[in-house]
Amino acid sequence: MSAPNIAGAPLPQRARRFWETRFGGLRESVEAFLERERGQLPPWFVVGFGAGIAAWFLLGQPRHWAAFLCLSAGLAIAGFASRGGRAERAAGWFGLAMMLGCSLVWARSHYVAAPRLERPLVTEFRAKVERVETRVAKGDLRLTLAPADPALPPRVRVSIKQDAAPKGIARGAELQLRARLAPPPPMALPGGYDFARDAWFKGIGGVGRALGPVTVVEPKGETGLDAARERLGRHVRERLPGPSGGIAVALVTGDQNSVREPDAEAMRRSGLTHLLSVSGLHIAAAVGAAMLLTLKLLALSERVALRFNLILVAAGVGALTGIGYTLLTGAQVPTVRSCVAALLVLAGIALGRDAISLRTLAVGALLVLLFRPESLAGASFQFSFAAVASIIALHSTAWARSMFHRRDEALFARVGRAVLALIATGLAVEFALIPIALYHFHKSGLYGVAANIIAIPLTTFVIMPLEAAALLLDAVGLGAPLWWLTGLSLDLLLGLAHLVANTRGAIVMMAAMPPWALGMMVAGGLWLFLWNSRPRLWGLVPILLGAAGAALSPTPDLLVTGDGRHLAVVDADGTPLLLRERSGDFIRSVLADSAGFDDDPEDLESRPFASCSRDSCIALLDRGERRWQILATRSAQSIEWQALVRACANSDIVVSSRWLPRACTPRWLKLDRDSLARTGGVAVYLGRQPRAETVAERIGGHPWAADVRGQMRYAPRVRAKESADAPIRDRT
Repeated sequence: MSAPNIAGAPLPQRARRFWETRFGGLRESVEAFLERERGQLPPWFVVGFGAGIAAWFLLGQPRHWAAFLCLSAGLAIAGFASRGGRAERAAGWFGLAMMLGCSLVWARSHYVAAPRLERPLVTEFRAKVERVETRVAKGDLRLTLAPADPALPPRVRVSIKQDAAPKGIARGAELQLRARLAPPPPMALPGGYDFARDAWFKGIGGVGRALGPVTVVEPKGETGLDAARERLGRHVRERLPGPSGGIAVALVTGDQNSVREPDAEAMRRSGLTHLLSVSGLHIAAAVGAAMLLTLKLLALSERVALRFNLILVAAGVGALTGIGYTLLTGAQVPTVRSCVAALLVLAGIALGRDAISLRTLAVGALLVLLFRPESLAGASFQFSFAAVASIIALHSTAWARSMFHRRDEALFARVGRAVLALIATGLAVEFALIPIALYHFHKSGLYGVAANIIAIPLTTFVIMPLEAAALLLDAVGLGAPLWWLTGLSLDLLLGLAHLVANTRGAIVMMAAMPPWALGMMVAGGLWLFLWNSRPRLWGLVPILLGAAGAALSPTPDLLVTGDGRHLAVVDADGTPLLLRERSGDFIRSVLADSAGFDDDPEDLESRPFASCSRDSCIALLDRGERRWQILATRSAQSIEWQALVRACANSDIVVSSRWLPRACTPRWLKLDRDSLARTGGVAVYLGRQPRAETVAERIGGHPWAADVRGQMRYAPRVRAKESADAPIRDRT
């Protein structure tokens, strides 16, 4: 069949006919696919909404956000204006969702804007307590305060030692204290945790620690839910004073600060840390227990059972229990998401509909993002929704429905089928969470599936029922035996966590995952999860591409914190070598994680390729065909000007926490106090094409990037020498 003659037709008509001639078959295939999957299209609106929020965080400057809004609006207009089919309308809704998501988080970033400190200061002030958090692992009380001094930000966060805290510190109390306050710190290194971002959306303008005694001017007792939460946590700690008590408090009140740091680290390494966050598992257990108890009690009355729909009544009691539990535990993002999902499930049960679906999850995600769009950038939101989405997607497949469906068979076969379902679910969740864990924390547990097969049933069917029953029986003074059993079961859980965490090869480490790699894997996972038909398998392509990009991402050769005081040279075997032997635990942990190293860092001066004095170090690194000479100062002592200038000229990279003179011109990169004040922390890669990534580039023009702006300034490049001078001679 010959092509139609369109030479004499008007230009728009010719273009449309050309498109239909060339791509008409493809369009018909897309329309047929969307027609088959029309029930799966609504969740994609939520995906577009989240993509708009993610774009605002990933794009660096306001002009980029404006361009994204224009492109999204153009896609929406083109989709709705064209008289096309389902594909054009879907594109229009997706573009509209992206525009709304980006606009919402941009507007919220201005709505929550609050004054921040510009520099550290020591001051005495009077403040009202807004929140009290107990950090058992560090022995601190972390107070969120509203200072009365108008020269200070309207909200600051101050830590005080718990054993030195006076009585009467509670929400609403007024304190008089002296503290050292500083601006909320940005991420220490590229790809690290951005505390300044979280502080911005919480309205916190300064953080610090109290100096000297704290005076309670007007004491207050805890009231409302805060009082109930504090009393409940204190009661549990009294019944279980050991390490298991911290886990018990976290399960009941959601206060993870009660868990000792070694136990928390073991839970993270073993893949069990999700048990400490009150989320779907805990909400489901609480709601299910309330419904079961309500059904059993009401069914004892024949009159009530015949006159009322007990399922509806039990669903109502379960809904109230879920809401109350959510409020009691502080309404954190995972808890709110789980509560919303539980309420939708209960509504589906009441209406006789299939409530456990990706639509339910999408509605829960949309509600959370409407009120807290910034939560999308946090690991908690991503972990929570990725885990639930993977479970729903797995059990919605034809294979899972046929394999895990209950049937009349022997006891051994039923148990085996249940174990297989548990293992498959654990694997699906682990594969979904590994990229997120590696991106945010640079580590992920490999034995989490095996640990969760034991830990989840233990927590759901043993620990939580025992703890709930113990709390109930404490009302009549009979809870002691159940508290003893609860302690034993929690000790078993902690023993499992430490056993798995200390097993060789328990975790995999990754220095830094590029944001685009995580984005590819998330996009592929959404494509794989949200469709039902065979084209869903195309989602494996971006997943594999993202995984390859993450696996091939290089390890930085040099890590420098934003103040220039701490530096880590990453050895050829991956060991970070620290400039300062007495670096604190936090800095050592940050540098080790950013280097993808699962152990304690070592000292730079312990290596033969480094030569150190009290005031400086010179290290020679062989990377590829080139030798790099790195000079770093590590004291505040005065250095002879000519010796410093000569050492700079003989070095490729110079790092210092002090201001260096202009005459100090290394061959490639100069990182002194002046340049680091603009760039923040720096990760340097000395591969075939040397480059440096900075915190300023990661943060871009977002509103919390007050003190980390500008781009790096590089010194002229010349060929590096093959030999090194001795360390600089210092002169006091």
